[in-house]
Amino acid sequence: MALIHSILMGAVAGMRAMTPLAAVTNAARTGTLPADNGAPRLLSNPLASAGMLALAGGELLGDKMKTAPDRIVPAGMVARVATGMIAGAALAPHRQRGIGALLGAGTAVGMAYLTFNLRMRAIARYGQTPTGAVEDAIAVGSAALIARCAERSNA
Repeated sequence: MALIHSILMGAVAGMRAMTPLAAVTNAARTGTLPADNGAPRLLSNPLASAGMLALAGGELLGDKMKTAPDRIVPAGMVARVATGMIAGAALAPHRQRGIGALLGAGTAVGMAYLTFNLRMRAIARYGQTPTGAVEDAIAVGSAALIARCAERSNA
């Protein structure tokens, strides 16, 4: 059951690459990651947390631009796999961090393709900015809730 948080945060990485890292570094900085987590110490550094929050904010803004690349381009997929791995490992129990990393990365890839197709359909009907704002709300809200639930599940 503990690995469900790794899977769910990987799904968030499929929508927004930097949001899972922002959520996980913030949880690590405030000491609210699950006990016996697989997070590297670097994630709890206040500078790392601030940097991830800034990068996630920039991604949220950049996504609304007409020139924003599709999330399924190679560079975007590499970022999603990497952040899904890191967040998945951080939310998994220490002894299962490898599995958590794989689950986070794999889910990020699958969700990237699923949400890309959904987003393209929504853009055709509602436009880029409104659909991006809705997706942002889902990604940010989900990441915060997943991090909070992960902490509570080990309390």
